[in-house]
Amino acid sequence: MKVADILKWENTKIVCCENSLNNQITDGYVSDLLSDVMANANENMAWITIQTHKNLVAIASLKELSCIIITNNNTPADDLIEAAKQENIPIISTSMSSFDTAGKLYVALHFNDDV
Repeated sequence: MKVADILKWENTKIVCCENSLNNQITDGYVSDLLSDVMANANENMAWITIQTHKNLVAIASLKELSCIIITNNNTPADDLIEAAKQENIPIISTSMSSFDTAGKLYVALHFNDDV
């Protein structure tokens, strides 16, 4: 699936890097601990988190993640958005919980694209 497919879900919006919506997503990773993501996430995963600071971009870039999805209506910090633009990493925000977002992503990746 592509990052753009997530934007078809209710309550999701793109924050930045619309030019990277064709990034492929092969799996997802849910964590709010940067060290955990650095140790366990793999290339082309969508990272689901409640965090909103710019350090997310350093980890996402290092691990070559497809996008960052910020849940629970948390507002990305301005420096996060600027860093994401520099690294061309799409940021998506949603009002859904991390649990619900992960569930939707799992179903979309493993069963169909029309979640």
